[in-house]
Amino acid sequence: MANSSAIAVITRRAADRLRAGHPWVYRSDVEEIQPAAGIGDVAPGELVVVTDSRGIALGTALSSTASLIALRIVTREVLPARDAFLSLLRQRVAKAIALRRRMGLFDNPATDACRLVFSEADELPGLIIDRYAGLVILQLLTQGMDSADVRATLIEALREELADAVEIIVERPDPRIRELEQLAAPQSAPLWERSQGTALSTIFHLNSLAFHYDAGSGQKTGAFLDQRENYAAAAARAHGEALDVCTYQGGFALHLAKSCTRVTGIDASRAALEVAEENLEVNRHRTQAPVEWIEANAFDLLRDWSTAGTTFDTVVLDPPAFAKSKRAVPGALRGYKELNLRALKMLRPGGTLVTCSCSHYVSWDEFHGVVAAAAGDAQRRIRLLERRGAAPDHPVVLTIPETEYLKCLILQVD
Repeated sequence: MANSSAIAVITRRAADRLRAGHPWVYRSDVEEIQPAAGIGDVAPGELVVVTDSRGIALGTALSSTASLIALRIVTREVLPARDAFLSLLRQRVAKAIALRRRMGLFDNPATDACRLVFSEADELPGLIIDRYAGLVILQLLTQGMDSADVRATLIEALREELADAVEIIVERPDPRIRELEQLAAPQSAPLWERSQGTALSTIFHLNSLAFHYDAGSGQKTGAFLDQRENYAAAAARAHGEALDVCTYQGGFALHLAKSCTRVTGIDASRAALEVAEENLEVNRHRTQAPVEWIEANAFDLLRDWSTAGTTFDTVVLDPPAFAKSKRAVPGALRGYKELNLRALKMLRPGGTLVTCSCSHYVSWDEFHGVVAAAAGDAQRRIRLLERRGAAPDHPVVLTIPETEYLKCLILQVD
Protein backbone atom coordinates (compact mmCIF):
# COMPACT_ATOMS: atom_id res chain seq x y z
CA MET A 1 0.00 0.00 0.00
CA ALA A 2 1.35 3.44 -0.91
CA ASN A 3 2.06 5.33 2.28
CA SER A 4 0.57 8.70 1.20
CA SER A 5 -1.74 8.67 4.24
CA ALA A 6 -1.05 7.78 7.83
CA ILE A 7 -1.67 4.10 8.55
CA ALA A 8 -2.87 2.52 11.79
CA VAL A 9 -2.31 -1.18 12.34
CA ILE A 10 -4.82 -2.60 14.81
CA THR A 11 -5.22 -5.79 16.83
CA ARG A 12 -7.17 -8.79 15.66
CA ARG A 13 -9.82 -8.07 18.30
CA ALA A 14 -10.35 -4.56 16.93
CA ALA A 15 -10.32 -5.80 13.32
CA ASP A 16 -13.02 -8.33 14.16
CA ARG A 17 -15.08 -5.58 15.78
CA LEU A 18 -14.81 -3.39 12.65
CA ARG A 19 -15.72 -6.28 10.37
CA ALA A 20 -18.78 -6.93 12.56
CA GLY A 21 -19.97 -3.39 11.87
CA HIS A 22 -18.78 -1.29 14.81
CA PRO A 23 -16.89 1.89 13.80
CA TRP A 24 -14.62 2.47 16.84
CA VAL A 25 -11.02 1.50 17.53
CA TYR A 26 -9.83 2.02 21.09
CA ARG A 27 -6.35 3.33 21.78
CA SER A 28 -5.38 0.07 23.48
CA ASP A 29 -6.09 -1.76 20.19
CA VAL A 30 -3.73 0.33 18.04
CA GLU A 31 -0.54 -1.68 17.55
CA GLU A 32 1.33 0.74 15.32
CA ILE A 33 0.94 4.16 13.73
CA GLN A 34 2.83 4.92 10.51
CA PRO A 35 2.72 8.68 9.84
CA ALA A 36 2.13 9.98 6.32
CA ALA A 37 5.36 9.95 4.29
CA GLY A 38 6.95 8.14 7.24
CA ILE A 39 7.80 11.31 9.16
CA GLY A 40 6.32 13.32 12.02
CA ASP A 41 3.30 12.43 14.12
CA VAL A 42 -0.35 11.88 13.29
CA ALA A 43 -2.11 15.20 13.77
CA PRO A 44 -5.32 15.54 15.80
CA GLY A 45 -8.26 14.68 13.56
CA GLU A 46 -6.10 13.44 10.70
CA LEU A 47 -7.49 10.89 8.26
CA VAL A 48 -5.87 7.51 8.85
CA VAL A 49 -6.07 4.29 6.83
CA VAL A 50 -6.82 1.39 9.18
CA THR A 51 -5.37 -2.07 8.49
CA ASP A 52 -5.18 -5.40 10.23
CA SER A 53 -1.87 -7.04 11.11
CA ARG A 54 -1.65 -8.53 7.60
CA GLY A 55 -1.89 -5.11 5.97
CA ILE A 56 -5.44 -5.61 4.72
CA ALA A 57 -7.22 -2.25 4.64
CA LEU A 58 -10.36 -2.03 6.79
CA GLY A 59 -11.30 1.56 5.98
CA THR A 60 -10.46 5.19 6.64
CA ALA A 61 -10.88 6.73 10.07
CA LEU A 62 -10.74 10.10 11.80
CA SER A 63 -8.07 10.05 14.49
CA SER A 64 -8.05 11.52 17.98
CA THR A 65 -4.96 12.16 20.04
CA ALA A 66 -7.00 12.69 23.22
CA SER A 67 -9.90 10.25 23.35
CA LEU A 68 -9.80 6.62 24.43
CA ILE A 69 -11.48 6.06 21.07
CA ALA A 70 -8.41 6.65 18.92
CA LEU A 71 -10.03 5.99 15.54
CA ARG A 72 -13.57 6.41 14.22
CA ILE A 73 -14.28 4.79 10.86
CA VAL A 74 -15.90 7.08 8.30
CA THR A 75 -15.83 4.68 5.36
CA ARG A 76 -14.85 1.10 4.64
CA GLU A 77 -12.95 2.38 1.60
CA VAL A 78 -9.50 3.94 1.44
CA LEU A 79 -9.96 7.66 0.80
CA PRO A 80 -7.31 9.06 -1.54
CA ALA A 81 -7.28 12.61 -0.13
CA ARG A 82 -8.90 15.11 2.20
CA ASP A 83 -11.15 16.38 -0.61
CA ALA A 84 -12.64 12.90 -0.90
CA PHE A 85 -13.56 12.99 2.79
CA LEU A 86 -15.23 16.39 2.43
CA SER A 87 -17.18 15.13 -0.59
CA LEU A 88 -18.26 12.09 1.42
CA LEU A 89 -19.28 14.34 4.32
CA ARG A 90 -21.46 16.36 1.95
CA GLN A 91 -23.10 13.19 0.58
CA ARG A 92 -23.76 11.78 4.06
CA VAL A 93 -25.42 14.99 5.26
CA ALA A 94 -27.69 14.96 2.20
CA LYS A 95 -28.54 11.29 2.82
CA ALA A 96 -29.35 11.94 6.50
CA ILE A 97 -31.65 14.86 5.68
CA ALA A 98 -33.36 12.83 2.95
CA LEU A 99 -34.09 10.14 5.55
CA ARG A 100 -35.82 12.71 7.79
CA ARG A 101 -37.83 13.96 4.82
CA ARG A 102 -39.11 10.42 4.26
CA MET A 103 -40.10 10.36 7.93
CA GLY A 104 -42.42 13.31 7.27
CA LEU A 105 -40.38 15.72 9.41
CA PHE A 106 -40.44 18.53 6.84
CA ASP A 107 -43.41 20.57 5.65
CA ASN A 108 -45.26 19.60 8.82
CA PRO A 109 -46.41 22.60 10.89
CA ALA A 110 -47.23 20.34 13.86
CA THR A 111 -43.55 19.32 14.19
CA ASP A 112 -40.83 21.58 12.79
CA ALA A 113 -37.90 20.31 14.88
CA CYS A 114 -35.85 17.14 14.60
CA ARG A 115 -32.36 15.66 14.67
CA LEU A 116 -30.95 15.96 11.18
CA VAL A 117 -27.69 14.09 11.83
CA PHE A 118 -27.04 11.60 14.63
CA SER A 119 -23.31 10.93 14.61
CA GLU A 120 -22.36 7.27 14.01
CA ALA A 121 -25.99 6.35 13.32
CA ASP A 122 -25.73 8.48 10.16
CA GLU A 123 -22.13 7.44 9.43
CA LEU A 124 -20.86 10.86 10.56
CA PRO A 125 -18.95 10.18 13.79
CA GLY A 126 -18.73 13.14 16.12
CA LEU A 127 -21.35 15.24 14.33
CA ILE A 128 -24.77 16.19 15.71
CA ILE A 129 -27.10 18.52 13.81
CA ASP A 130 -30.47 19.56 15.21
CA ARG A 131 -33.13 21.74 13.63
CA TYR A 132 -35.46 23.96 15.65
CA ALA A 133 -37.73 25.64 13.08
CA GLY A 134 -35.33 27.95 11.17
CA LEU A 135 -32.49 27.60 13.69
CA VAL A 136 -29.93 24.85 13.02
CA ILE A 137 -27.49 23.76 15.73
CA LEU A 138 -24.18 22.01 15.05
CA GLN A 139 -22.15 20.06 17.56
CA LEU A 140 -18.65 19.04 16.45
CA LEU A 141 -17.60 16.57 19.12
CA THR A 142 -14.35 15.05 17.84
CA GLN A 143 -11.02 16.33 16.63
CA GLY A 144 -11.80 14.93 13.18
CA MET A 145 -14.88 17.15 12.82
CA ASP A 146 -13.37 20.25 14.43
CA SER A 147 -11.88 21.97 11.38
CA ALA A 148 -12.59 24.97 9.17
CA ASP A 149 -13.06 22.91 6.01
CA VAL A 150 -15.61 20.65 7.75
CA ARG A 151 -17.55 23.70 8.94
CA ALA A 152 -17.53 25.21 5.46
CA THR A 153 -18.72 21.94 3.91
CA LEU A 154 -21.51 21.59 6.46
CA ILE A 155 -22.74 25.14 5.94
CA GLU A 156 -22.82 24.61 2.18
CA ALA A 157 -24.64 21.29 2.54
CA LEU A 158 -27.22 22.59 5.00
CA ARG A 159 -27.97 25.69 2.94
CA GLU A 160 -28.49 23.57 -0.17
CA GLU A 161 -30.51 20.78 1.47
CA LEU A 162 -32.68 22.96 3.73
CA ALA A 163 -33.04 25.96 1.38
CA ASP A 164 -35.59 28.41 2.81
CA ALA A 165 -36.15 26.25 5.91
CA VAL A 166 -32.92 27.51 7.53
CA GLU A 167 -32.46 31.07 8.80
CA ILE A 168 -29.38 30.72 10.96
CA ILE A 169 -26.69 28.10 11.69
CA VAL A 170 -25.01 28.12 15.10
CA GLU A 171 -22.29 25.93 16.59
CA ARG A 172 -23.02 25.00 20.18
CA PRO A 173 -20.29 23.20 22.14
CA ASP A 174 -20.63 20.39 24.65
CA PRO A 175 -18.15 21.64 27.29
CA ARG A 176 -17.50 18.23 28.84
CA ILE A 177 -16.81 16.46 25.55
CA ARG A 178 -14.78 19.33 24.14
CA GLU A 179 -12.56 19.16 27.23
CA LEU A 180 -12.11 15.40 26.83
CA GLU A 181 -11.26 15.82 23.14
CA GLN A 182 -9.03 18.82 23.89
CA LEU A 183 -10.89 21.09 21.48
CA ALA A 184 -10.88 24.88 21.56
CA ALA A 185 -14.16 26.66 22.19
CA PRO A 186 -15.89 27.61 18.92
CA GLN A 187 -16.74 31.15 17.95
CA SER A 188 -19.83 32.61 19.61
CA ALA A 189 -21.03 34.31 16.41
CA PRO A 190 -23.33 32.37 14.07
CA LEU A 191 -21.62 30.30 11.40
CA TRP A 192 -24.15 31.62 8.89
CA GLU A 193 -27.30 33.74 8.97
CA ARG A 194 -29.68 34.72 6.22
CA SER A 195 -30.08 38.24 7.63
CA GLN A 196 -27.64 40.01 9.89
CA GLY A 197 -28.80 40.06 13.50
CA THR A 198 -31.00 36.95 13.28
CA ALA A 199 -32.08 35.93 16.78
CA LEU A 200 -30.36 32.99 18.50
CA SER A 201 -33.72 31.97 19.96
CA THR A 202 -36.88 30.69 18.35
CA ILE A 203 -40.18 28.93 18.97
CA PHE A 204 -40.50 25.45 17.48
CA HIS A 205 -43.26 22.83 17.53
CA LEU A 206 -43.52 19.20 18.60
CA ASN A 207 -46.83 17.37 18.22
CA SER A 208 -48.65 20.72 17.76
CA LEU A 209 -47.24 22.17 21.01
CA ALA A 210 -44.93 25.20 20.96
CA PHE A 211 -41.59 25.34 22.78
CA HIS A 212 -38.96 28.02 23.28
CA TYR A 213 -35.39 27.30 22.29
CA ASP A 214 -32.39 29.50 23.06
CA ALA A 215 -29.10 28.52 21.41
CA GLY A 216 -27.21 30.18 24.24
CA SER A 217 -28.46 27.84 26.94
CA GLY A 218 -30.04 24.43 27.50
CA GLN A 219 -29.19 20.82 28.15
CA LYS A 220 -27.92 18.48 25.44
CA THR A 221 -28.58 20.62 22.35
CA GLY A 222 -31.67 22.15 23.95
CA ALA A 223 -35.02 20.36 23.95
CA PHE A 224 -35.27 16.59 24.18
CA LEU A 225 -36.12 15.85 20.57
CA ASP A 226 -35.54 12.13 21.15
CA GLN A 227 -38.67 11.98 23.36
CA ARG A 228 -41.01 13.42 20.72
CA GLU A 229 -43.00 10.26 20.04
CA ASN A 230 -42.87 9.21 23.70
CA TYR A 231 -44.48 12.54 24.63
CA ALA A 232 -47.43 11.71 22.38
CA ALA A 233 -47.63 8.09 23.59
CA ALA A 234 -47.61 9.22 27.23
CA ALA A 235 -50.37 11.74 26.58
CA ALA A 236 -52.49 9.04 24.94
CA ARG A 237 -52.17 6.77 28.00
CA ALA A 238 -52.29 9.42 30.74
CA HIS A 239 -55.36 10.33 32.75
CA GLY A 240 -56.49 12.09 35.91
CA GLU A 241 -53.98 13.91 38.08
CA ALA A 242 -50.46 13.65 36.70
CA LEU A 243 -46.95 14.15 38.03
CA ASP A 244 -43.96 14.79 35.73
CA VAL A 245 -40.68 14.12 37.57
CA CYS A 246 -37.55 15.82 36.16
CA THR A 247 -39.76 17.85 33.84
CA TYR A 248 -36.87 20.05 32.62
CA GLN A 249 -38.64 22.53 30.31
CA GLY A 250 -42.03 20.84 30.54
CA GLY A 251 -41.94 18.45 27.58
CA PHE A 252 -43.95 15.63 29.14
CA ALA A 253 -45.97 17.92 31.43
CA LEU A 254 -47.39 20.02 28.60
CA HIS A 255 -48.31 16.93 26.61
CA LEU A 256 -50.01 15.48 29.70
CA ALA A 257 -51.96 18.72 30.10
CA LYS A 258 -53.79 17.87 26.87
CA SER A 259 -55.39 14.76 28.40
CA CYS A 260 -55.19 15.01 32.21
CA THR A 261 -57.18 17.03 34.73
CA ARG A 262 -54.20 18.50 36.59
CA VAL A 263 -50.43 18.34 36.08
CA THR A 264 -47.54 18.95 38.46
CA GLY A 265 -44.01 19.21 37.08
CA ILE A 266 -40.96 19.07 39.34
CA ASP A 267 -37.33 19.82 38.57
CA ALA A 268 -34.24 20.85 40.53
CA SER A 269 -33.35 23.60 38.05
CA ARG A 270 -35.04 26.94 38.49
CA ALA A 271 -33.78 28.09 35.09
CA ALA A 272 -35.39 25.07 33.41
CA LEU A 273 -38.69 25.72 35.18
CA GLU A 274 -38.66 29.35 34.08
CA VAL A 275 -38.51 28.14 30.47
CA ALA A 276 -41.22 25.57 31.28
CA GLU A 277 -43.46 28.42 32.45
CA GLU A 278 -42.79 30.32 29.22
CA ASN A 279 -43.69 27.16 27.29
CA LEU A 280 -46.90 26.84 29.31
CA GLU A 281 -47.89 30.42 28.53
CA VAL A 282 -47.47 29.98 24.78
CA ASN A 283 -49.59 26.80 24.92
CA ARG A 284 -52.49 28.01 27.09
CA HIS A 285 -54.94 27.66 24.20
CA ARG A 286 -53.64 24.18 23.34
CA THR A 287 -53.92 22.54 26.79
CA GLN A 288 -56.84 21.91 29.09
CA ALA A 289 -55.37 21.14 32.52
CA PRO A 290 -53.86 23.56 35.05
CA VAL A 291 -50.09 23.02 35.41
CA GLU A 292 -48.00 23.74 38.52
CA TRP A 293 -44.18 23.81 38.65
CA ILE A 294 -42.23 22.87 41.79
CA GLU A 295 -38.49 23.41 42.22
CA ALA A 296 -37.24 20.45 44.25
CA ASN A 297 -34.90 17.49 44.40
CA ALA A 298 -36.87 14.59 42.92
CA PHE A 299 -35.59 11.97 45.38
CA ASP A 300 -36.36 14.10 48.44
CA LEU A 301 -39.78 15.24 47.27
CA LEU A 302 -40.97 11.78 46.17
CA ARG A 303 -39.81 10.26 49.44
CA ASP A 304 -41.73 12.90 51.41
CA TRP A 305 -44.86 12.64 49.28
CA SER A 306 -44.95 8.84 49.19
CA THR A 307 -44.53 8.75 52.98
CA ALA A 308 -47.31 11.32 53.39
CA GLY A 309 -49.69 9.33 51.17
CA THR A 310 -49.85 11.76 48.23
CA THR A 311 -51.23 9.99 45.17
CA PHE A 312 -51.59 10.49 41.41
CA ASP A 313 -53.23 8.73 38.48
CA THR A 314 -50.24 9.19 36.14
CA VAL A 315 -46.53 9.55 36.93
CA VAL A 316 -43.74 10.23 34.42
CA LEU A 317 -40.10 9.63 35.41
CA ASP A 318 -37.60 11.14 32.98
CA PRO A 319 -34.37 11.67 34.94
CA PRO A 320 -31.03 12.70 33.43
CA ALA A 321 -28.48 10.00 32.63
CA PHE A 322 -27.44 8.43 35.92
CA ALA A 323 -24.67 6.32 34.33
CA LYS A 324 -22.18 8.03 32.03
CA SER A 325 -19.73 5.14 32.37
CA LYS A 326 -19.84 1.41 33.12
CA ARG A 327 -18.43 2.14 36.56
CA ALA A 328 -21.48 4.27 37.38
CA VAL A 329 -24.06 1.57 36.56
CA PRO A 330 -24.56 0.11 40.09
CA GLY A 331 -25.30 3.56 41.51
CA ALA A 332 -27.54 4.35 38.57
CA LEU A 333 -29.59 1.21 39.14
CA ARG A 334 -30.07 2.17 42.78
CA GLY A 335 -31.26 5.61 41.69
CA TYR A 336 -33.70 4.21 39.13
CA LYS A 337 -35.07 1.75 41.65
CA GLU A 338 -35.62 4.45 44.27
CA LEU A 339 -37.48 6.75 41.88
CA ASN A 340 -39.65 3.93 40.52
CA LEU A 341 -40.37 2.58 44.02
CA ARG A 342 -41.61 5.99 45.19
CA ALA A 343 -43.65 6.52 42.02
CA LEU A 344 -45.31 3.10 42.34
CA LYS A 345 -46.26 3.81 45.94
CA MET A 346 -47.90 7.05 44.84
CA LEU A 347 -49.94 5.67 41.95
CA ARG A 348 -53.63 4.95 42.42
CA PRO A 349 -54.97 1.55 41.24
CA GLY A 350 -55.25 1.53 37.47
CA GLY A 351 -52.66 4.28 37.26
CA THR A 352 -50.12 4.82 34.47
CA LEU A 353 -46.37 4.89 35.00
CA VAL A 354 -44.12 6.22 32.22
CA THR A 355 -40.53 5.52 33.24
CA CYS A 356 -37.43 6.41 31.21
CA SER A 357 -33.68 5.90 31.19
CA CYS A 358 -31.31 7.71 28.83
CA SER A 359 -28.22 5.89 30.12
CA HIS A 360 -26.70 3.76 27.35
CA TYR A 361 -24.69 1.79 29.90
CA VAL A 362 -27.90 0.62 31.60
CA SER A 363 -29.21 -2.23 29.44
CA TRP A 364 -32.84 -3.03 28.73
CA ASP A 365 -32.58 -6.11 30.96
CA GLU A 366 -31.15 -4.07 33.83
CA PHE A 367 -33.80 -1.39 33.44
CA HIS A 368 -36.60 -3.98 33.34
CA GLY A 369 -35.06 -5.60 36.40
CA VAL A 370 -34.98 -2.49 38.59
CA VAL A 371 -38.54 -1.52 37.66
CA ALA A 372 -39.75 -5.05 38.40
CA ALA A 373 -37.83 -5.07 41.69
CA ALA A 374 -39.38 -1.75 42.64
CA ALA A 375 -42.83 -3.14 41.87
CA GLY A 376 -42.12 -6.13 44.10
CA ASP A 377 -41.01 -3.93 46.99
CA ALA A 378 -44.04 -1.69 46.55
CA GLN A 379 -46.32 -4.74 46.31
CA ARG A 380 -47.79 -3.49 43.06
CA ARG A 381 -48.62 -5.47 39.93
CA ILE A 382 -47.42 -3.80 36.75
CA ARG A 383 -48.46 -4.61 33.20
CA LEU A 384 -46.41 -3.56 30.21
CA LEU A 385 -48.40 -1.43 27.77
CA GLU A 386 -45.56 -0.18 25.57
CA ARG A 387 -41.79 -0.56 25.31
CA ARG A 388 -40.37 2.42 23.46
CA GLY A 389 -37.09 4.07 22.46
CA ALA A 390 -35.96 7.30 20.84
CA ALA A 391 -37.87 8.92 18.00
CA PRO A 392 -36.87 7.57 14.55
CA ASP A 393 -34.84 10.69 13.71
CA HIS A 394 -32.38 9.20 16.23
CA PRO A 395 -31.74 5.97 14.27
CA VAL A 396 -30.59 2.77 15.96
CA VAL A 397 -27.90 0.75 14.18
CA LEU A 398 -27.92 -2.81 15.48
CA THR A 399 -24.16 -3.23 15.10
CA ILE A 400 -23.56 -0.04 17.13
CA PRO A 401 -25.24 -0.60 20.53
CA GLU A 402 -24.37 2.94 21.64
CA THR A 403 -26.99 4.31 19.22
CA GLU A 404 -29.73 2.69 21.34
CA TYR A 405 -29.62 4.62 24.59
CA LEU A 406 -33.14 5.85 25.38
CA LYS A 407 -35.51 3.43 27.07
CA CYS A 408 -39.14 4.16 27.87
CA LEU A 409 -41.67 1.83 29.52
CA ILE A 410 -45.36 2.66 29.73
CA LEU A 411 -46.97 0.54 32.44
CA GLN A 412 -50.39 0.03 33.99
CA VAL A 413 -50.16 -0.23 37.76
CA ASP A 414 -52.71 -2.22 39.76
